[in-house]
Formats: sequence, C-alpha cells, structure tokens
Amino acid sequence: MGIELELLFLLITLTVGMVTFGRFEAERPIWRGLLKLAIFIGGTLGLYQLVGHWSLLFPAAGLVAGSTVHIIWCRRHDIHPLYATPRRRYYDLRGWEWPD
Repeated sequence: MGIELELLFLLITLTVGMVTFGRFEAERPIWRGLLKLAIFIGGTLGLYQLVGHWSLLFPAAGLVAGSTVHIIWCRRHDIHPLYATPRRRYYDLRGWEWPD
C-alpha cells in the first residue's frame, strides 16, 4: 500500500475532528484553520516522501500533544474539556465576543 494509508488516516482524523470539535472554533479566523490544515496535511504528505509510513507519527504526535495541552489549559481555567462549559467563560478566555 502506498500513500493511500496516510490519506485515509488524514481523511478520517480531519472529518472526525471537524464534526466533533468544529463548534468550539466558531470565532476562529479562517486563515488559522487553513494554516492548521496545511501544516497537518502538508507535513504528513511531505514526511511520507522522506520516511514512508513513519510519517503517520507526525499527525498522531500532534493530536496527542494538542489534546494534552488542551486538557491542561481547560483544567487550569475551570472549563470542561469536551463540552467547553461554562460557555460564556470559554468565550471570554478565547477573547471572543459573547453573542447576544
């Protein structure tokens, strides 16, 4: 199997991530989302050319590191890491304006 494994992993990971966590990024600028995807996809596919299937460690390590930082940040600020509640506090911490 060639690069199909990496593409399948990226497709599943990005789809699950967007459907599950997209609602928490409502106020994020579009450029940040595109940059994140470019790094995630470009890094994985670029590394595939150098190290083959070991390139799957790049997005996996990113997911683990990102989840760890997210959980620590949420706990320090008394935010539930999966539900982002209380929502108003979450918006305040992100620097977003609360919708009226």
